[in-house]
Amino acid sequence: MHLVLASINCGETDTLVDTNGIIWTPDTNLISNGVARVVQSSNQITPIVDTLRVFTSRRKNCYSVPVTKGEKVLVRVLFNYGNYDRLSNPPTFDIHFDGNYWTTVQTALTGLTMHEVTYVTKGDAVSVCLAQTKSGQFPIISTLEVRGLDSEIYSDLEDSRALFLMSRFSYGASGTLRYPSDPYDRIWLARTAGTETATSDAIVIDSTGPNAVPSGVLRNAATVGSTTDRLLVATISPISFPVYMNMYFSEVSNLDSTETRSFKAYETNSSGTSPFSPTISPPYGSLLESTIYDYSVDSMTNISLVADADSDYPPLVNAIEAFYISGVLTEGTDSNDVEALGLLQTTFDVLGEWKGDPCLPAGYSWDWLNCSNDAIPRVTSLHLDSFGLSGSLPDISSMDALEIIDFHNNSFTGTIPSSLGTMPNLKELNLGNNKLSGSVPSSLSKNNKLKLIITGNPLCTASSKACSNSPATINSSPDNTAVASKKKSNMLPVVLGVTIPAFFLMWIAAGNGAYGGQTNAKFDGFQTTTTSGEHVDVTVNNEGNQTFGSPSPLLDENYNHNNSDDATH
Repeated sequence: MHLVLASINCGETDTLVDTNGIIWTPDTNLISNGVARVVQSSNQITPIVDTLRVFTSRRKNCYSVPVTKGEKVLVRVLFNYGNYDRLSNPPTFDIHFDGNYWTTVQTALTGLTMHEVTYVTKGDAVSVCLAQTKSGQFPIISTLEVRGLDSEIYSDLEDSRALFLMSRFSYGASGTLRYPSDPYDRIWLARTAGTETATSDAIVIDSTGPNAVPSGVLRNAATVGSTTDRLLVATISPISFPVYMNMYFSEVSNLDSTETRSFKAYETNSSGTSPFSPTISPPYGSLLESTIYDYSVDSMTNISLVADADSDYPPLVNAIEAFYISGVLTEGTDSNDVEALGLLQTTFDVLGEWKGDPCLPAGYSWDWLNCSNDAIPRVTSLHLDSFGLSGSLPDISSMDALEIIDFHNNSFTGTIPSSLGTMPNLKELNLGNNKLSGSVPSSLSKNNKLKLIITGNPLCTASSKACSNSPATINSSPDNTAVASKKKSNMLPVVLGVTIPAFFLMWIAAGNGAYGGQTNAKFDGFQTTTTSGEHVDVTVNNEGNQTFGSPSPLLDENYNHNNSDDATH
């Protein structure tokens, strides 16, 4: 399989190769909307993240990357505002993937913000969309990455759900590790935890395991000074969404037959302290994985590693990954509608600029259509008036939920397709001010439930068979309540849904690192402890709640670089 599917450098015009050997291509062939910009020189980090694309128009703007249907992918997006507009006003906006609400992005005045999601694709493309949610705050994007994963990786995950990365740490490491050390280009950040760092004396470490972790993350470990000390690895607050956590262990010393290192994971909360894992004895020169899946708590809970009573050595941990598990992902807009919209887009080039799911998430449909609120939405109206469309009208009769079709004020030629008269829910058809000729199909002219507008076309009337301008409206009975042909509002949508806690890990960057830059990082969500190192902290910032209107949950993920060992909370 192809592991690196796409590395898109947004706003750039040339192909670049970074210090990790990753080839970055410009986004000019993927999107036609938006404007390329460059961050201010004082905020520049590396050419890969010093350019961006900003979107000042449309409800949402989407990138689409071809993939194989059913493939497990890791999708990562990076944002570097860098005060490109000299307004010192970093924007807040939403991002979506494949019709699912992903998160609300809060960019920083300086530095980088990253979000990552892993899931199994349901179609032949990955779409990532940026949606404006606040007046005057325009979405930006610096990079888009799509990586292929083997199906065995994170195999606990159901195909109908997604993983939103909270953190991926390599304890005691000297710097960030990613591709080519990790062929899947997962970014492992160097961190400390506990009170001590240990380095393996094994010449070779076999990292074979379900999640294919790179051997480099097993070279070092976090530990504590005594078997009586606890090694804190995570703090989890009571939240609506379950947690998925992988811990990776490898013994750092070749213990003799009389020596042991054994410990268990314990949870401590308002109910007390209790073990919730079997005994862990890290193997020397190889890997042991311990997984916590679909884990949720009712009160603030600490996860710690505690040595067994007969253990000669204290607990250790080499690496950890933590995710939120999403709700069930959407199946997307009805396939018949998607296929017919695809026909419209291939027939009329101007429509090809719209990508992503046509109807989802709710409130973010394409600008020129409306959709139903069904679990699998249907397109209920098309508003393509004054789009400069020309040529023959294609057959879109498979869009049988359509109630309004507004094609007026274009340059369509040829005859009116009789297939339009077979659409069972059609209430209004506006073909006025085009160049259509021939006669009106009887399936339309005799439909007393249809408001048909054909003025401004050289059509032949049914009575005289002579071509002339037809009346503005035919077959509109007084008893017929026509659906108003009202163009969609350009006002920003109000996204309705449940309110969930916001999680933000703001990784403020400057210099050389994972993308060729160096950072000083500030974390919210995974706390940095000053006395005993760093541990995963799944805590809630109750001051900022997010709302969403799709089946997918919210998770904010942020970005860091090489040599960013220092962090403050």
